[in-house]
Amino acid sequence: MTKCSLAVDIGASSGRLIAGYLIKGKLELQEVHRFANNVIEKNGHFCWDIDRLFQEIKKGIHVCKEKQLNPTSIGIDTWAVDFVLLDEKDQLLTDAVAYRDSRTEGMMEEVFKTISKERLYLETGIQFQKFNTIYQLYYLKLHHPEILKKARTFLMIPDYLNFLLTGKKENEYTNATSTQLINAFTKKWDKQLIEQLGLNSEMFQEIMTPTSEVGPLRKELVKEFGFNMKVLLPATHDTGAAVVAVPEVNDTIYISSGTWSLIGVENRFPICVTKALDYNFTNEGGLDYRFRFLKNIMGLWMIQEVKRTYDNQYDFSKLVELASESSTFRSKVNVDDDRFLKPENMILEIQKYCQETDQAIPSTPGEVAKCVFDSLADSYQRAIREIEEIYEKEFPTINVIGGGCQNEMLNQLIADTTNKEVLAGPVEATAIGNIVCQLISLGELEGIDQAREIVKQSFEMKKYTALTVS
Repeated sequence: MTKCSLAVDIGASSGRLIAGYLIKGKLELQEVHRFANNVIEKNGHFCWDIDRLFQEIKKGIHVCKEKQLNPTSIGIDTWAVDFVLLDEKDQLLTDAVAYRDSRTEGMMEEVFKTISKERLYLETGIQFQKFNTIYQLYYLKLHHPEILKKARTFLMIPDYLNFLLTGKKENEYTNATSTQLINAFTKKWDKQLIEQLGLNSEMFQEIMTPTSEVGPLRKELVKEFGFNMKVLLPATHDTGAAVVAVPEVNDTIYISSGTWSLIGVENRFPICVTKALDYNFTNEGGLDYRFRFLKNIMGLWMIQEVKRTYDNQYDFSKLVELASESSTFRSKVNVDDDRFLKPENMILEIQKYCQETDQAIPSTPGEVAKCVFDSLADSYQRAIREIEEIYEKEFPTINVIGGGCQNEMLNQLIADTTNKEVLAGPVEATAIGNIVCQLISLGELEGIDQAREIVKQSFEMKKYTALTVS
């Protein structure tokens, strides 16, 4: 039986359990279990099937025995902003409503009636997105105050899954910062802000940082699995975990490429200046109280939706191939327009945008895909220019991490558009970051610097430069 740590990495479209262990100074990964994740319609809202996600986690733990793995620890990361509320008996008061649900329409403006946009940014440092937790909670305050009155516990998605594993309740720091309710400087819940909004500050839990131990498994789960293990905290915000796996952060802009594209730099302090507010950059918490100064922009969601709308006739590699064959097609869209957040038909929405802006309308799958990839590269270039303007310096290197780094066409487009060196990898950055946080907690790694050196030694990177690839 191989001793290992288990990373549970759940994104907006899929989840996986990946085992990791050190052998001769290198990190080895082994996929244990993979499953789909998508929103379901429930009680009039788009929701995550949280019960099924927990069952999939348990299924993956059971699979460990079949694969001769002996996990001594487990850590969970997911997307940000979404949450559940529990009552005094620890029963769910809410569904795990998804951030793409329309319930937060107009809520940002309602919050600004009580707290100004400038104050909110200067205190929290978090970018303004209509689905942030603060606006989801304000929706409940305005439309379902009876739920908030009964609420005794606020848990974000990974917090709740940890609760199901251990019975312990906590709020992990990196994910909590995405709520827009954490003070960027004290790194604690901003109780004054929370109470000014008419929310109950008592339902928020103690903030715990990555590498902390939540606890052992519940007794009934130990009996079910036949073994115990420590439940540890990685950076439970998946981007926070992914950035831990960026091998070199000095003079490097990272793009965590998945359903969303998170583009930014690592910083030792929050940048809550007017220009950062104007450009809508965020200061999310990271491991070691480092900050992820980044912009959350549209990612591969658009091509995922294009694929789905074509009834999955083409896989992603085929769409890339077809896009390459449509090299003369030039139309582009603003990928960060809200119309692309959850349209009924992504292809029609792209075509309508091109028509409205007097551009050639993409008609073939290749032209649609080419439009998406070109538009994403343009969006990245804008964000990079803004980062360099705020920092008053140029960054020579871009490191694309996560599943999207396998898209060679997009990597080359980024290099050509920005005229910078692009490094692609590691692919499983989020799971790697999750695992190394556990290894730091277990004393097998000394800290983030050693962890990044291990990542550098363990995983190959592909390099792209303008018009060439090596």
